[in-house]
Amino acid sequence: MSMRHRHGEFHRLSRIGWLRAAVLGANDGIVSTASLLVGVASAARAEPGDIMIAGVAGLVAGAMSMAAGEYVSVRSQADSEEAELAMESRELQDDPDGEHRELAEIYVRRGLDRELAQRVATELMAHDALEAHARDELGLSVTLAARPLQAAAASAISFASGAILPIIAAGLSSRSLVTPITIGVSLLALGILGAISARMAGAPIGRSVTRVLFWGALAMGITAGVGRLFGVAA
Repeated sequence: MSMRHRHGEFHRLSRIGWLRAAVLGANDGIVSTASLLVGVASAARAEPGDIMIAGVAGLVAGAMSMAAGEYVSVRSQADSEEAELAMESRELQDDPDGEHRELAEIYVRRGLDRELAQRVATELMAHDALEAHARDELGLSVTLAARPLQAAAASAISFASGAILPIIAAGLSSRSLVTPITIGVSLLALGILGAISARMAGAPIGRSVTRVLFWGALAMGITAGVGRLFGVAA
């Protein structure tokens, strides 16, 4: 029987990490690529080939940038976690009694009486002392451990998945309709993305959709203005 059926509750906190990364990646892919396409298309001298090259280049550059940034960030987190675990392992070897008292004190502060806290600390340290201290002293767990390559790949894929939509829209449009069709398809995709993410996170759908549509439209509007300004001036 699932946890949902046993308790009548369904918590979404376990989704927050991957949901946030996926939504941010896809949102960035849509907004940045659509803005780039619209900016180039708004230039008076831009040809259809120029627009598509800009879109594909934006997809590749954005996906690689997302992957690289996520890898560096999560790798730094992983390095910090490994250093903390190495230090904790040394402390367990050098002063196991002191580490036992420290763990028991953590459980006392969480509400257990001292005798029970000491028994719990003894049992957990007998099973896996480092795991117990990593989880309850350092706040680390296997489920939430940093995985740099996985994070980099997920960011790149989510960005590319979002970026491909405005590129397809631009590629299937005539030169005169590239800008309105790309903007329309991109805003529709952003609205759907906002609704899905809000639904999965249990947040108000209307507020989420309004937020992503506002910022997406603002970004595309500004880049369209820049493209028109410099395109006419060229």
